Amino acid sequence: MKKPIFSLCMVTFLFAFFSEAEAQYRPGNTELGIILGEPTGISLKFWQSQSTAIDAAVAWSFGRNESLHLHASYLVHNNLDVDSGTLYFFYGIGARALLRDDPNFGARIPVGLQYIFPSTRLSMFFEVAPIMDLIPATSFGVSGGIGVRYFL
Repeated sequence: MKKPIFSLCMVTFLFAFFSEAEAQYRPGNTELGIILGEPTGISLKFWQSQSTAIDAAVAWSFGRNESLHLHASYLVHNNLDVDSGTLYFFYGIGARALLRDDPNFGARIPVGLQYIFPSTRLSMFFEVAPIMDLIPATSFGVSGGIGVRYFL
């Protein structure tokens, strides 16, 4: 009697494990795509583990003072339960630079959502990042955008 119960428990455990693994499936560890908003440009993401990644962008900032925008952030992802695909809530911390006549350097705290489409190599994301510039003077701002990336 104990053997069938143990077997049933093992089958249930394996089914739950593989179902969860499928729900968190990523088709690769590197993503390349575009981000539209403030800034607008090229987005790159390197997954370090199932829940952490490094995100970077080279973009053009169309704010008051047009400039080249560079940023990189360390992100932590929490998997949200969805019926299809994979949805992550993410947050992190990073740095950004605005390269112009009077360059600015500061910190950013991105927060957003990323959806990985099932059976494709595409993901879509939305992000908002409060910014605190530290050089040449302390100032606050917000950047954000929506984007699409392709898993390489």
